[in-house]
Amino acid sequence: MSKQYYHTDGYAARNSVGYLVKRAHGLILDAMEPAMAEHGLSFTQFAVLMSLRDNLAINPKDICTALRHDSGALTRVIDQLEERGWVERKRSSSDRRAIELHLTDGGREALKSAIPVVVDNLNGSLRDFSHAEIEGLLRLLNKLVLGVQEQVTANARDGS
Repeated sequence: MSKQYYHTDGYAARNSVGYLVKRAHGLILDAMEPAMAEHGLSFTQFAVLMSLRDNLAINPKDICTALRHDSGALTRVIDQLEERGWVERKRSSSDRRAIELHLTDGGREALKSAIPVVVDNLNGSLRDFSHAEIEGLLRLLNKLVLGVQEQVTANARDGS
């Protein structure tokens, strides 16, 4: 195991990776929600559409897990997207009990107008970063995600 960075004495939320990632996430949502609203979307709706487009998740359960969203609330979001003709529910070909979500042509069109809004907001947030710093940040965040995933897997295996 590598040398520990955090210690119980002197640990403060303000310098915690978890706090800072969560704080950045919250501020990104604060910036994105009004911008998305101008395009008739919530950021959660956008995130669901992107999850489907990028094959990050294909069913409601996996989207709930990925977005850390309540299943009841997500069902309402999916209902809204389906009513607008942006998403359709289909039975899985491999398991008739399972429902899969599919992005429609209308959903792809909605993303075409929403993605530039997200790109502009993110670029604004990263304006003081060099390309090398952004690439480093992305590399480190991916490394953090892998480390956390390994920890979650180890905890589940150990029954923690």
